[in-house]
Amino acid sequence: MAKGEILEKEVKKMIYISPLFILIVFGIILVSSAVRVVNEYERGVIFRLGRLAGVKGPGLFLIVPFIDRMVKVSLRTTVLDVPVQEVISKDNVPVKVNAVCYFRVLDPAKAIVEIENYIYGTSQIAQTTLRSVVGQAELDELLSEREKINLRLQQIVDQATDPWGIKVSIVEIKDVQIPEQMQRAIASQAEAERNRRAKIINAEGEYQAAEKLSQAAEIISKNPTALQLRYLQTVAEIATEKASTTIFPVPIELFRAFFPQRGKE
Repeated sequence: MAKGEILEKEVKKMIYISPLFILIVFGIILVSSAVRVVNEYERGVIFRLGRLAGVKGPGLFLIVPFIDRMVKVSLRTTVLDVPVQEVISKDNVPVKVNAVCYFRVLDPAKAIVEIENYIYGTSQIAQTTLRSVVGQAELDELLSEREKINLRLQQIVDQATDPWGIKVSIVEIKDVQIPEQMQRAIASQAEAERNRRAKIINAEGEYQAAEKLSQAAEIISKNPTALQLRYLQTVAEIATEKASTTIFPVPIELFRAFFPQRGKE
């Protein structure tokens, strides 16, 4: 058989097989574009010819190739770091604050349809809210009532992002930086406060001691024998503590209780 005839037969075979091969390749492409797999923590938002067709997942499902388009949305909690914001507090003190925000997507369809980038939008809302809330608070409130301010931040940001299908669970201020001069003033104020409390405690102790002594004197004045016994007890304590000779003048009145009184002649 001539080489030309063999080549002609091979070309005919290729022409005969080519439509089948193309059909197989097209089928593989069609199936791969129709099959979608979504993880447990994800959901697939389906758009059919540009319109919202629903939310699917998790697991394996099919979409209409070249007609449907899927966008994956994660349902896990996202940790958003709010950068440092320079704010002037209500009492005109410049401060620098940063925060952290925890949120998650509850409605994947709204998170895709209602806003272009829900993560960026949440970040901007958190920054503007942080500046606004800190600007309405005084420095003492910012330092001592952190939980109250955190709750206010969480409520405002959550309310603002609710139309996007997002739930903000926590917004917390991480760090508050104040000028060095203000730090020294706060330290001096804290030291003065501690000294004031120490003086008050000392005065209260003196008052209680004086009150107890007054009560004891009143009780002893009603019974002179008690005064004598207290005097002898004090002498015994002094003799025990120090190994030395101590001479006390003893008034004769102390012994009158031990002698019978004679009537006047």
